[in-house]
This record gives sequence, structure tokens and C-alpha cells, in this order.
Amino acid sequence: MSEENDDIDRIDRKILGVLQDDGRITVTDLSERVGLSATATAERMRRLTRDGYILGYRAELDPVKLGRGLLVFVEVLLDRTSPDVFDAFARQVKRAGEVLECHLVAGGFDYLIKARVRDMAAYRRFLAEVILPLPGVRETRTYAVMEEVKATLALPL
Repeated sequence: MSEENDDIDRIDRKILGVLQDDGRITVTDLSERVGLSATATAERMRRLTRDGYILGYRAELDPVKLGRGLLVFVEVLLDRTSPDVFDAFARQVKRAGEVLECHLVAGGFDYLIKARVRDMAAYRRFLAEVILPLPGVRETRTYAVMEEVKATLALPL
């Protein structure tokens, strides 16, 4: 299932696809891959950035080598769901360096947190010192990842 955007064409999609695979590719190499001149490719990249299709460029780091080998997902159920609790929770969770992602979700709990820590002992500290003190937290459920089967930021184009 593909949700197409009519504001970009096939060549824009090809540029985005190549950049998702290799954000450090030179404009010259990218232009060869998509069949345009370097000038036309650079202009398309500027437009794609200006229009918000390209949000930035990042290096992909090895979490194990950086002491963040344990990936956990934490379901968080709040004691009440009101705008002030949501706002306070969001402000605090944004400050937690271990938290990679935090999503307000519909369903049987309120937030889903994705975090990386060194090991299970570090996770216990993280739970006690970061997650449980967050505003409104009533209950948590943790899922420690045993194997990452697929992990990507690449969007289907």
C-alpha cells in the first residue's frame, strides 16, 4: 500500500530513496544515479529540504559500542488523562536522554516509550529514576528486545 504525494515526481522519489540509503552521497554521484545534472539535482534537494520532505541528515551509531545495548519498549498508563497531565508528562519525558521515542497512543495504555540503556541493571535504575517519577504514571509494562528483526527509518517511496 502506497500513499503517493502528487507534489513530488518520480525523480524526487528516487532522490529521496538514494538519500535515505546514503545521506553522505555527493551531489555529483547522486545526479548520476538519478539521471540529472548536478545543478538540477542540487536544486531539487534544496526544494525538497525547503518543502519539508528532507528533515535533516544524521549518522547511524552503534548502540552496543556506545554502551546502549539493551532496547526496551515501555507501555505507560497514566492515572488520569487530562491536558495538564499530558503536557507535564511530555515536558519531562523529552528531557530523558535514554528515551529515543515516545508516542501518545490509542488503546489500552497511554504512551509507548522506546529507550536504550546499557543492560537490565541500568534499565531498573531508568525505570525507578526516570519513568516512574514522570507526572501521572500509574502503571508500566516493559518489553525487553531479544532481537531486532527490522529497524529502519527509511520510508517506503
